[in-house]
Amino acid sequence: MILEPSVDRLQTKINSKYTLVTLAAKRARQIQLTKRHQLENPQSATYVGLALEEIMDDKLKVKNDE
Repeated sequence: MILEPSVDRLQTKINSKYTLVTLAAKRARQIQLTKRHQLENPQSATYVGLALEEIMDDKLKVKNDE
């Protein structure tokens, strides 16, 4: 299975892999609980995939990305 969007593309949005994973996991849990996401045409069928798509589409950002 290929991760889409790719980690390389995601790291152009969030520099740290640790921060990226943490943000995606927290957001995936929110999506799972609320059944709501911020995407118009999602490609992913999984909660983590939806969270990663939101990051790629600049729907989620980190306040202090170092």
